[in-house]
Amino acid sequence: METSNFASVVKKIYESNINFFSTKTLRDIISVSKENTFFKYIRRLVKEGILNKIERDKYIISKAKVSDFELANFLVYPSYVSFESALNFWGILSQFPYEMTSATPKKTRLKKYKEKVFSYTHIDKNLFFGYEKIDNFLIANPEKSLLDEIYLVAKGIKKINFEELDFTKIKKKIIKDYLSYYPKTRQFLKVVNKLSL
Repeated sequence: METSNFASVVKKIYESNINFFSTKTLRDIISVSKENTFFKYIRRLVKEGILNKIERDKYIISKAKVSDFELANFLVYPSYVSFESALNFWGILSQFPYEMTSATPKKTRLKKYKEKVFSYTHIDKNLFFGYEKIDNFLIANPEKSLLDEIYLVAKGIKKINFEELDFTKIKKKIIKDYLSYYPKTRQFLKVVNKLSL
């Protein structure tokens, strides 16, 4: 691997203005046909501190200033920040959660990176809505993050003290619109009715 070629690869990576890279994205940027040469470039990029390896096939620019929410979106796709993390972001839950919590139509899983825990909870595909893009991440809006939380509380997956929540930021009309998408289980309706939403 020639130094001039490596310098050119580094230049391409910085000029891409991308903070997160999959192996596929790196392959497109480096555009080297030989598999062996491609992985040599990746190993050198990591060794020289240009990229940090997050997990298999996922990398981040070492000096990138990114939020935990951006990283949460990148670690599992598709996903959006929800539950306690989103409730805290919107000022509905004052207590900051230990984990970065997200919803995904994929399977439930936990991931760790640099001492931080990222949890992803499976929700049905028809419930994968009600999120918006803020800065560079996707996050459930206040009403959706609350209903996602209630949905999991009703299923016995999560526990939360609803007395700690500030409902003044919740728009009841949006809650009513969203409710039609959720399964009307007895437990779910019991929690919703208790909160007078």
